[in-house]
Amino acid sequence: MMSLSHPNWIRHSSLPLSAALPKSKSEVLTETNATILYFQETKERIKKMFDKTQLSVSAYDTAWVAMVSSPNSRQAPCFPECVNWLLDNQLSDGSWGLPPHHPSLVKDALSSTLACLLALKRWGLGEQQMTKGLQFIESNFTSINDEEQHTPIGFNIIFPGMIETAIDMNLNLPLRSEDINVMLHNRDLELRRNKLEGREAYLAYVSEGMGKLQDWEMVMKYQRKNGSLFNSPSTTAAALSHLGNAGCFHYINSLVAKFGNAVPTVHPSDKYALLCMIESLERLGIDRHFSKEIRDVLEETYRCWLQGDEEIFSDADTCAMTFRILRVHGYEVSPDPLTQYAEHHFSHSFGGHLKDFSTALELFKASQFVIFPEESGLEKQMSWTNQFLKQEFSNGTTRADRFSKYFSIEVHDTLKFPFHANVERLAHRRNIEHHHVDNTRILKTSYCFSNICNADFLQLAVEDFNSCQSIHREELKHLERWVVESKLDRLKFARQKMAYCYFSAAGTSFSPELSDARISWAKNTVLTTVVDDFFDIGGSEEELANLVHLLEKWDANGSPHYCSEQVEIIFSALRNTICEITDKALAWQGRSVTHHVIEIWLDLLKSMLREAEWARNKVVPTLDEYVENGYVSMALGPTVLSTLYLIGPKVSEEVVRSPEFHNLFKLMSTCGRLINDTRTFKREYEDGKLNSVLLHMIHSGSGAMEEEAVEKIRGMIADGRRELLRLVLQEKDSVVPRACKDLFWKMVQVLHLFYMDGDGYTSADMMLNAVNALIRESISL
Repeated sequence: MMSLSHPNWIRHSSLPLSAALPKSKSEVLTETNATILYFQETKERIKKMFDKTQLSVSAYDTAWVAMVSSPNSRQAPCFPECVNWLLDNQLSDGSWGLPPHHPSLVKDALSSTLACLLALKRWGLGEQQMTKGLQFIESNFTSINDEEQHTPIGFNIIFPGMIETAIDMNLNLPLRSEDINVMLHNRDLELRRNKLEGREAYLAYVSEGMGKLQDWEMVMKYQRKNGSLFNSPSTTAAALSHLGNAGCFHYINSLVAKFGNAVPTVHPSDKYALLCMIESLERLGIDRHFSKEIRDVLEETYRCWLQGDEEIFSDADTCAMTFRILRVHGYEVSPDPLTQYAEHHFSHSFGGHLKDFSTALELFKASQFVIFPEESGLEKQMSWTNQFLKQEFSNGTTRADRFSKYFSIEVHDTLKFPFHANVERLAHRRNIEHHHVDNTRILKTSYCFSNICNADFLQLAVEDFNSCQSIHREELKHLERWVVESKLDRLKFARQKMAYCYFSAAGTSFSPELSDARISWAKNTVLTTVVDDFFDIGGSEEELANLVHLLEKWDANGSPHYCSEQVEIIFSALRNTICEITDKALAWQGRSVTHHVIEIWLDLLKSMLREAEWARNKVVPTLDEYVENGYVSMALGPTVLSTLYLIGPKVSEEVVRSPEFHNLFKLMSTCGRLINDTRTFKREYEDGKLNSVLLHMIHSGSGAMEEEAVEKIRGMIADGRRELLRLVLQEKDSVVPRACKDLFWKMVQVLHLFYMDGDGYTSADMMLNAVNALIRESISL
């Protein structure tokens, strides 16, 4: 992890409190004010980054532009300012390129340096610079055959092509003729192989290395509306030199006018850069501080999507990322443009030819949001990305950003934690710990966007995470006291899982202003665990009936009758919690929701009572009967439905009673019930309990085996999860506020994590690391 330091940066101390010197109130206040001030200053710096993307210039591409001769005289450069830039920007070691050179990017430096030498030789300038550049090539030429070095796109064609041009120009290269011959021979082999495999687009992209061997008529088929070839200044400049094409000239001329005396390696790229910036902020958990700026970018991006903007649709990474981000944010976008990146098309593209993990990863992420029924065909077409990533990653053959371990970590996390199993705050922590400020990328040469992986992002994210975490710790202490004060710890039959219960709350609703929501979520989760254990093992038939009766007679006059101390403890805790939550909800909603919250709990108790009666009477329900009752007995209603009243939006009685609201709850709870069943059916069978897996085996006419039954239930989970996500993302004709719909989905993510490798809720150690990461262990830089 990157080490950061700043004179005003206030970090959380890693020392125990006993080791720290006591501070006066004024010192604490001063430090707090300094932290707040720096927090605000950092936010303001990031907000300004939305105004303009910052893309590094490319010595390699600038050299190719500098080689273009004037239309009035072939003895003069068309863009002399680019030639002057080359003269002024040689690095101290004699090379040209993006400073500082990454140790694995020597080939990139060699390619950029040779291109610059060709440009200077073309115009007979910079004798001193050329001498130093040739010395750099001589000193580093052995890296050509170093397999540990990252190879830029097209290097094995372009670099030998430039060597051949240098020989024709009588540039005195300090290389052995045998080495040059081997390079040229290998280039010819690669050219023949690519021609046989029909990779015209790739060969067109590396045109500057082809020279006289190029079929320029074929190349011009790829010219875009802006006059460029692949938005690549080097390719376009080479075409301009050979053909004098007016569109190519317009593109290059506009670049020089926009960027001054040097050009980037790809343009335009503003939309991609801004989307990457949004994704970085979201991945780090600080996007809520920039909601207006993000919304403005998305509105403009959506407008461009509807207009068929070439910058979006001509690049696989940009197209996939745009689709995914817009759809996640509720915009109506079709995935149809992604059909051009189905497996067959991808294998013949740059990305497929080069096994480009960056493109495959973006397509895989996008495929998780191809979810509507009419998109099922495309969903299948995109399924190849999962296998591609797993196979190539396991072989260690990643091409994109191979020199950076951070990209490999991202691929690993994306495969292990797909969108439906990626608990938000845990993902933020992983991304913070693996955030890499040096976001160098590679095409034909290295480049970077300084406003994609900026140090300010990391600083803000760390401070934000630790600040929220300190609040979470205090809330957990409060909840632990509540368990004791409510006497719930006296119920020996009940699992004591307060840390896990609170973890699920803080993992989904982490921002400071949602304290009421977290407390409600955690308390209800504790109570549903207690009640579940009470109905399973802790309560007698009389006690269960007594608890249900007490809830039914909520407003009855007179003292309630408790048939046991256990019932009194449970009902008292339940009554006090319902009153506390509905009092808070009154302030948020401006109306009483007590009746609905009682109804939620009563539905749960009755569904649990029904299951207890089935077990007592040895009734074997049908799978449909079990699921219809089981989605309620999964006990997610009190946790999620009560919390919805405390997260911000007004939720009217009409919304609560709407079919959409009911479907969201039923889909979430059914997924939860079935996920639980696939992980616990063996234990429950031994305990004499039925669940969906066992019922499928019992009622299947074909006498289904265990594996077949599990696969059947997993298919039901996937179908329900897909339908739930569709409802969550759908804006048209939706009456449930998006923030509320998100809570249903976040619960599914929590459940997938809990049951990822077994029954994490029951296992003593299963979730310990996750709890510690989220609540107990601060992030230090």
